[in-house]
Amino acid sequence: MPAVTFHVDAALFDMDGTLVNSTAGVVGAWELFKEKYPDINIEDILSSAHGVRTVDNLRKYCGIEDPQELTKPLGRPGILKLPGVARAIQEINSGRRYPNPSWAICTSATREYALAALANAGIDVPDAFVAAEDVKVGKPAPDPYLLGAEKCGVKPENCVVFEDAPAGIQSGKRAGCKTIGFLTTHDKTQMETVNPDFLVPNMASVSLKLSQGGGIDVTVDLD
Repeated sequence: MPAVTFHVDAALFDMDGTLVNSTAGVVGAWELFKEKYPDINIEDILSSAHGVRTVDNLRKYCGIEDPQELTKPLGRPGILKLPGVARAIQEINSGRRYPNPSWAICTSATREYALAALANAGIDVPDAFVAAEDVKVGKPAPDPYLLGAEKCGVKPENCVVFEDAPAGIQSGKRAGCKTIGFLTTHDKTQMETVNPDFLVPNMASVSLKLSQGGGIDVTVDLD
């Protein structure tokens, strides 16, 4: 199938599994919590909790309600950019800045963890940034991507969402955005259950180019 090109006003990215491989950092954070909460099963958590806000996972698996405790997980070394991400960010990072940036990160991670993870991976924090604390309800609800579009000063139906988790694709679709799913953390069958508009291996299958008239031209290689 040939490549498909379309235009959007802004690109909205998930972080874990979409922009960065932070598996080592996530596992390390849960290992720290297991020292205090020995009954948790890290393998079960990692298999079912991806794409859900860290604070919601901590409440569910550890019974934590203390706001300070909920924001403790920190990024760890070994977090790397995924294929194609450096090229994509380099292109769109030169686009419109506040109050109308051309891209946003909308993550289920806490702000403290996300900022540390992005720093470890060498990714600049965009002017439009949404973390777990910024919304009352996380993915798969539409709130994170609705807020991301709002921070970019555009309508959600004129945005594209990049996601690696079914919960994130559902969030983007419910917000009214076009969605591109990556096969970095879930298999094809799992991702197809939520019907993303496009499904590709990773960011290396997508090209982004700033449009002279504003916004971004997105090309998806479907081969």
